[in-house]
Amino acid sequence: MFLALDTSTLTLSLALVEREGEGVRVLEHVVVGPPKKQSEALPGIVGELLARHGVALKSLEGMAIGLGPGSFTGLRIGLSCLKGLAYAAGLKVAGASSLAAVALEGPEGPPLFALAVARKDDLYLGPYRRVGQRVEPLGPEEAMSPEEVAARMAAEPEALALGPALPEYRAALEARGVAPSRLLSAPSFPSAVALASLVRFPESQTLEALFALEPHYVRASEPERNPKFPPLPGPPPTARLKED
Repeated sequence: MFLALDTSTLTLSLALVEREGEGVRVLEHVVVGPPKKQSEALPGIVGELLARHGVALKSLEGMAIGLGPGSFTGLRIGLSCLKGLAYAAGLKVAGASSLAAVALEGPEGPPLFALAVARKDDLYLGPYRRVGQRVEPLGPEEAMSPEEVAARMAAEPEALALGPALPEYRAALEARGVAPSRLLSAPSFPSAVALASLVRFPESQTLEALFALEPHYVRASEPERNPKFPPLPGPPPTARLKED
């Protein structure tokens, strides 16, 4: 039995699941949307979920987290919360791409372009193919404009787009020639249930490995991109960006 959590969008998704063959059995899935702030919902909502099922935090196999890309603030809140709880209870933590979790809810067969909002007129695109209860990456996750997404769709006519960016950018993509039938209506956020199907916990985990786990930012944050402010001491932003 373990917890899975995704905070890469404004919708918090939290699930208590247990392994069942190659998949998972869902004991409860909690969804908290805006205007509720994730920083206010966590970690209280975790304790409430476990209490409803009479489960002690220390009895869990571990905790799974969506690593993004997505909201910088949301990713930091989710991962810091899980690291703190895992450290206190001596649990393992494993992560997987939030865009891969989105793709896992798409249809099998065609290329799936999982889309999330990076900033205004800037999207994250993760190309995947669903194969049963897993997904295969078809390339790196990237940040690109709606025009570039539409061009990518035109270059791969079998591909379908889905994910949390579509409610806001559906019209923009259709205006750039993407057929409405290629823009799927669901899912609208990365599901912790789908995420739980993707993660595998290591046999053992050191504290160094636990605290070294970082989100997949894909692109630098706006403060890091602002030329008016010199970089702070430490690794450059590019050292934190996902390369594959």
